[in-house]
Amino acid sequence: MPFDRRSPWWAIVGEPEPAARRGFSIHAARLRREQDMIGRLRALQSPLALARPSHEQIVLLITIALLIAFGLMLNGFATLNNLLDLMRSISILGILGIGMGLVVIGRGIDLSEVAIMAASWSIALIEMQRGMPAGWACSIALALALTTGVVNGIIVACADVPALFVTLATGFSVYGLTLGFAPAYVVYAPKDLPTLLFLGAGRVAGVPMPIFVFAGCAIVMHLFLSRTSIGRFIYAQGDNPEATRLSGIAIRSLIVIEHMLVGLLAWIAGLVWIGTTGSMQMVITQGTLIVDVVLVVVIGGISLVGGRGGMFSVVVGCVLIGTLLNAFTIMDINNEVQNIIKGIVLLVAIVLDNWLHPRDEETARQGDL
Repeated sequence: MPFDRRSPWWAIVGEPEPAARRGFSIHAARLRREQDMIGRLRALQSPLALARPSHEQIVLLITIALLIAFGLMLNGFATLNNLLDLMRSISILGILGIGMGLVVIGRGIDLSEVAIMAASWSIALIEMQRGMPAGWACSIALALALTTGVVNGIIVACADVPALFVTLATGFSVYGLTLGFAPAYVVYAPKDLPTLLFLGAGRVAGVPMPIFVFAGCAIVMHLFLSRTSIGRFIYAQGDNPEATRLSGIAIRSLIVIEHMLVGLLAWIAGLVWIGTTGSMQMVITQGTLIVDVVLVVVIGGISLVGGRGGMFSVVVGCVLIGTLLNAFTIMDINNEVQNIIKGIVLLVAIVLDNWLHPRDEETARQGDL
């Protein structure tokens, strides 16, 4: 149309798009350029680099080799009962590892998970001893676990404080508050409640129930991460938080959901723990259990950079650590030497993760946790 000073400006230059649509278009164009660049770089990689095995494949091969070696060298290792005991012993660690793996995929961490498990169930068991019905006590434990997870998520998301420090402080706070409410390091479960103990002490077709609980949690979490939009958003958040935020995804809500699910899995792990041991020990919050949880996540292949790995990584990491610990028990190796070996394994896993998933400029700018 001919230029006319009296014409409205949008009739001359065209009506602008909404700000959100314009920002998304800019971001989409940027993503297309980045994907084109990544494709060109991959095309230039050598055949050796393209054939490099994944972290999970390396750990799986090592685990199979150790199982074969220990089965040939150690008497009683390759028996069915010992293998079932091995899987049962890593079930609680695996359930906790599923929660930790979820939050690490989203480029976070939760060091309060063991404290949430111990504190919520210690309070529940004390209330049972005081006469509260088991159903109400279990509900209180669940509410406490979920509330603590939500508090962690809100502080991390809204106060913009690193999850490492928030969850570490939360773990100490929960530990102190629980001991103030119930000054007992060991709280025993009532023996007249078989349903409460079934998930930890029961068996189905000769297989311990903790194995089924661990497998069920892993399958459900795998489906959640791979088949739901929230799960895909969590991977996107871990891979590139800034791009995820620019695309319109609510990062803060995702962080709260991640930590809430950690609280839920801590509650499930505590229920299995009570059935297995018949009690809950607050002292485990001061031990190396949380280090073991981080160990199985990292060694399994979930990258501390975020956005990589899955529940298969947690399962593989648990089986490897369980194999080592079971062999150490048969060989009667003391705890100090076991801790040294676990520390070395963790260090090797971190170095391997850095080699397989090198930090790029964007990752270095944003930080790991």
